[in-house]
Amino acid sequence: MKIVIGSLNETKVKAVKDVFSEAEVIAESVPSDVSAQPIGDEETELGAINRARKAKELHPNSIGIGLEGGVMYLHNDLYLCNWGALVSEEGQVFTASGAKIKLPAEFINKIELGFELSEIMDDYTTKKNIRHHEGAIGIFTNGKILRKDMFAHVVSLLRGQMEYWEKAD
Repeated sequence: MKIVIGSLNETKVKAVKDVFSEAEVIAESVPSDVSAQPIGDEETELGAINRARKAKELHPNSIGIGLEGGVMYLHNDLYLCNWGALVSEEGQVFTASGAKIKLPAEFINKIELGFELSEIMDDYTTKKNIRHHEGAIGIFTNGKILRKDMFAHVVSLLRGQMEYWEKAD
């Protein structure tokens, strides 16, 4: 089995390798064709779908996976949101969403000014490349859930759906 993930982000690639440990996993840089900072479930999901489709196009006899992190508003609060998409070898698209946690209120203005969450997090934590390590979820869960773990959960949801529907057909 060949899996192509539409990202070079270390946490996303590791999540796919953890869930598909028996597979050949190839990482490819592909565009999401959404905003640099997706806002809302719809845009974040679309980014994941676009990445999965483009990854699969690069390696036609494969499964394409796209993972996308975004932010969303709920009751005037800002939340972290994450989506994944899997395009099967036959072209069927599966999607799943991950954990959502409330972000600090002071992030809202920066997001509205066009900053990406990764930039805000690097500034907030005075660390570099949080998105390639624990991620915002790792910071705000005190290390209980890391970005890789959150994406691995999403990838497990995707794999489970694909396997269920392959068996049902």
